[in-house]
Amino acid sequence: MQVGSRTVSLLMVHHPRARRYLLRLRPDGTARVTIPRNGSIRAARDFASRNIGWLEQQFQRLAGRPKIPDTWNLGTEILFRGELVRIEPDADGSICFSTERINVSDAHADLRPVIQKHLRALATEELPLRVMELAALHGMNVSRVSIRNQKSRWGSCSRRGTISLNWRLVQTPEFVRDYIILHELAHRRQMNHSEKFWQEVERLFPDYLQAERWLKQHANLLR
Repeated sequence: MQVGSRTVSLLMVHHPRARRYLLRLRPDGTARVTIPRNGSIRAARDFASRNIGWLEQQFQRLAGRPKIPDTWNLGTEILFRGELVRIEPDADGSICFSTERINVSDAHADLRPVIQKHLRALATEELPLRVMELAALHGMNVSRVSIRNQKSRWGSCSRRGTISLNWRLVQTPEFVRDYIILHELAHRRQMNHSEKFWQEVERLFPDYLQAERWLKQHANLLR
């Protein structure tokens, strides 16, 4: 579909529980159209065409989001615990950012792989403990916590009680990290995204909309 000067790919997804057509611009520039149970692809395309103006606004917002550089070098600013921090040289050829220090073989190479490995190790150490703290606080059972490298989601919850979290949550503010954990814990009581589920989310985390806004603004972290 043509949106201004762009040719935009449409991803049509039938959803049996959807009550209406929904349009969303994904971080990769694809427009996703959710089709309700009795809907059709033709009607979905018409719905998207009627909302071209909205899509143009979303592209403008996407262009204004902070961009994460592909290569991380000395001086590059990265997100850590919700704040932009600079990668700096440290003693003995090591590097540091915020409170973290990492030994590297070449401080002038692309530092992204070694820093992301460090961040994932932090997530593996910290996030399961926080899940168990919040689960105990709210009287919920969790069978296992896994830390993963998801490319399109921040977390998930299985029917068997396994909570899977994206390691990049260590780059988010604490309130966003806790929101994602509580969002997944809410699935222990409602394994869906129904109205009852969102009522449970709001009960657990009243300011969830603020966290959702932060996640939308920083969706480019998931790459």
